[in-house]
Amino acid sequence: MDRTGPTSPQLIDYLVVLVYFIFVLGVGFKLKKNMHTAEDFLLAGHGNAADGKSKIVIPTWVCGLAFLSANLGALEVMGMAANAAQYGIMTAHFYWLGAIPAMVFLAVFMMPFYYKSKIKSVPEYLRKRFNEPTRAFNAFSFAIMTVLMSGMNLYAMAIVFQMVLGWPIHASVLLAAVVVLAYTITGGLTSSIYNEAIQFFLIIFGLLPLSIIGMMRFGSWQSVVESLNAPGMAHLWLEVGRAGNPMGTDLLSLVMGLGFVLSFGYWCTDFLVIQRAMAAKDLYGAQMTPIVAAFPKILFPVLTVFPGLLAIIAMPQLGSNNTTLSFNNAIPYMMAAVYPNGMYGLGLTALLASFMSGMAGNVTAFNTVFTYDIYQTYFAKNKSDAHYLWVGRLATAVGIVISVAAAYLVMGFPSIMDYMQTVFSFFNAPLLATFLLGMFFKRTSPWGAFFGLVAGTFGAFIHYLLCLQGKLHFSTEMAGNFHRSVVAWTVCFVITIMISYLTKPKDESELAGLVWGVKASGASSFDAAAALTGKDHRPPIYLTPGFLGIVLLLITLALNLVFY
Repeated sequence: MDRTGPTSPQLIDYLVVLVYFIFVLGVGFKLKKNMHTAEDFLLAGHGNAADGKSKIVIPTWVCGLAFLSANLGALEVMGMAANAAQYGIMTAHFYWLGAIPAMVFLAVFMMPFYYKSKIKSVPEYLRKRFNEPTRAFNAFSFAIMTVLMSGMNLYAMAIVFQMVLGWPIHASVLLAAVVVLAYTITGGLTSSIYNEAIQFFLIIFGLLPLSIIGMMRFGSWQSVVESLNAPGMAHLWLEVGRAGNPMGTDLLSLVMGLGFVLSFGYWCTDFLVIQRAMAAKDLYGAQMTPIVAAFPKILFPVLTVFPGLLAIIAMPQLGSNNTTLSFNNAIPYMMAAVYPNGMYGLGLTALLASFMSGMAGNVTAFNTVFTYDIYQTYFAKNKSDAHYLWVGRLATAVGIVISVAAAYLVMGFPSIMDYMQTVFSFFNAPLLATFLLGMFFKRTSPWGAFFGLVAGTFGAFIHYLLCLQGKLHFSTEMAGNFHRSVVAWTVCFVITIMISYLTKPKDESELAGLVWGVKASGASSFDAAAALTGKDHRPPIYLTPGFLGIVLLLITLALNLVFY
């Protein structure tokens, strides 16, 4: 920001990017020798670990970083920075209200269900708890969602290279697609997890200097606040509900829409992130995966929100109709403005890492759900394991091809985050109601769950169409997303309960291990502290998911008060 002009990429910047590409490809080819079965490729060996057949053992801390990095794609980096430039520090709500509480709930309450039931995917849980139609509807809708989100990461990388390097969008999209295809089709989920852990550190080293340099420029947070054009841009809660607040949302839609429906709907039901926790070596590791990820997650506004605020100060014209001045360009603009050559290449590599980690996460979730919940279930039930391994690799390629087409859908949205939350309001919001009723209310019937899920999803589409037609109006796209998610969740919740009381529920004996408080005859109660680690001793109290979850919530509360 003190520089006279933007940095132009030099040979050293291209070399840093090239080394990264070579490294991630090497990881995929190195792990290829461990991909003996379909479960090795699609589940990182989790599916056959209980039989002692899998040689793949992924440490908890690696799963935790992959869990976090899978979400650290274009949504986190460019999306959050774009939102910060557009809405101010209220964007931090996506972390301190819309992530940490849900991650703690997932670790303490929901991972035991997922892990102990030995499911291969979230749709498989729906089949066990409810019926085949519910699973089918979720499997197909989830497959659509993953390729839409994968396309978002491709598009984000394309606009960065168009702006910074002058590359055509089409060439950038194809390059990213080929690299992700190469390392996911060889090493499968395991390769994706290890690369995501590596990408986590790259993103930290590539983006943290932006915030450090920015703070050195202004000297204090108060100086940053004074430089913002709109006072409401500097407060989390003070402007909520007031006319003209940057995000255009009221207290109810913010707390219910983001803090409950969208956040819990993503972190607790989205197979993309749950798949990483399921790859842990035991239940304790699976529960600790979201906890390990949540501690650095609290600090991520330093990497994303703060640079977005700096960008809108340095370039107030961001957000105009000019493509190069889109809010999405906040991070690339700041890198070009403050990074010297070499550091610029590292920053570009960090962006690449974020895009490809997000894309690879969606693709590996897509190939698992497609292979097990769609292809094996409805098209080829009794094929050999080698056949399913081949189909898993083919699904990886097909998913990436569809993602390329989906990349062009993102262009019609003001920011990447608006697009992301729009997609979540269609698919994750109603699914949360289905899961909560299924896990904590044993009277929920199979057909109640199915028709409730369908009704909630279509309720979101109807709400969106009414917004497009101008019959429903919200001051910002994000405010509409929050309200839409509440509508979808409520419709699903109400319809599910109504139909459940009109139809027959499953017998309690079929719900053992699937519903809270229902256990098999003669089975002892589940002890989360012992965590089924295969050892005779419990972890100390300060290392249990429950205790650490309380610590996380207290830190989150403190941050909300500090930036009130």
